[in-house]
Amino acid sequence: MLDRTLAQAIRHVSQNFPVLMVTGPRQVGKTTLLEMCSEGNRSYVTLDDMDMRRLAQQDPALFLQTWPAPVTIDEVQYAPQLFSAIKMAVDKDPRNGQFWLTGSQKFQLMQGLTESLAGRVAIVDLLGLSQAEQQGRAKQSQAFIPTPEWIAQARALAKPMTLKALYAQIWMGSYPRLQTQGEQSRDVFYRSYVQTYVQRDVRELLKVSDPLSFHRFLGVVAARTGQLLNYANLANELDIDTKTAKAWLSVLEASGLVYLLQPYHRNLTKRMLKSPKLYFLDTGLAAYLTKWSTPEALEAGSMSGAILETWAVAEILKSYWHNGKEAPLYFYRDTDQKEIDLLIESDDVIYPIEIKKTGTPSTQASKAFAAAAHLGKTVGPGAVLCLTPRDVPLSDSVTAIPMGYL
Repeated sequence: MLDRTLAQAIRHVSQNFPVLMVTGPRQVGKTTLLEMCSEGNRSYVTLDDMDMRRLAQQDPALFLQTWPAPVTIDEVQYAPQLFSAIKMAVDKDPRNGQFWLTGSQKFQLMQGLTESLAGRVAIVDLLGLSQAEQQGRAKQSQAFIPTPEWIAQARALAKPMTLKALYAQIWMGSYPRLQTQGEQSRDVFYRSYVQTYVQRDVRELLKVSDPLSFHRFLGVVAARTGQLLNYANLANELDIDTKTAKAWLSVLEASGLVYLLQPYHRNLTKRMLKSPKLYFLDTGLAAYLTKWSTPEALEAGSMSGAILETWAVAEILKSYWHNGKEAPLYFYRDTDQKEIDLLIESDDVIYPIEIKKTGTPSTQASKAFAAAAHLGKTVGPGAVLCLTPRDVPLSDSVTAIPMGYL
């Protein structure tokens, strides 16, 4: 069983809050992670069990008597009635670490949590396995920021990553079960995942009457990973209205399947485009939905650059979320088509990042970084994430960093 970076944050926050919530897509290992952290001293109940769900919905007080703290309650979004009962319980007994909750529908959960458990709950996000976790360096993984200190640590710990191995990892995806089942189970896993979880959750949330139409929607969205989000184009391609496209995409976002990267803007800057960029958070699922049959076909195909950028953004996002931190990630693009793939903002400093499918980056790879100087913040060291075998300075302020360091 692989170590997870988030385990350290879970142990820390559970010592300081009576309620812990772990959110994330289905099958990323939320329950397994909490079992690893529990040390066998708490009970477990899942609301995927219809009897337990019915009890939690109809009589939350009796449910908590049946399953007293310390307890892990899985898929708690099915019974938001529990939140008020948990609030009463922790108000009577404010000891930390009593209730561990998981949920796979983030937006549904947030409303009930913030209304009932404000100040009593710590919320952390889990995605699929990061590269660091797959390589056995989960405990040393730090939030990515291209400082000399971060680069030096990554250089000492990371394993070399060839182009072939990287795209095999991208094509396979990051769901823990696939790491044990292997490549032969990949298509069966993703087909079952879409049918069992994604479409079921959509039916429950939106009452979608045409699952085939929604399945087409999944493929169209996956094909647009790494691109600016345009609801009108999405709707036109699928012959649905814009309102439906927005509702369906909101479910994918709430389920932790897609991430909308927001543009960086200042109040005084009026030239920024307002559309976010769309990223699938699991590249294996995106590759499955867009029907790339092998890693080699994916690497040579039309999505090669976009899927590499998607993977890199997801890895950087994991480096923050799995350390229990918010991810201060943005992109830059103005009406003159100047674009920076990623901006990381930390302590009033902006770090510009480009993501390139090249093994020999030139100084031209970071030419757009000059635009960051106009954003009113201090500009820190920049990075070109690429396929170079080791980190190489491109200028006084920009370093080429191997994808394998993430």
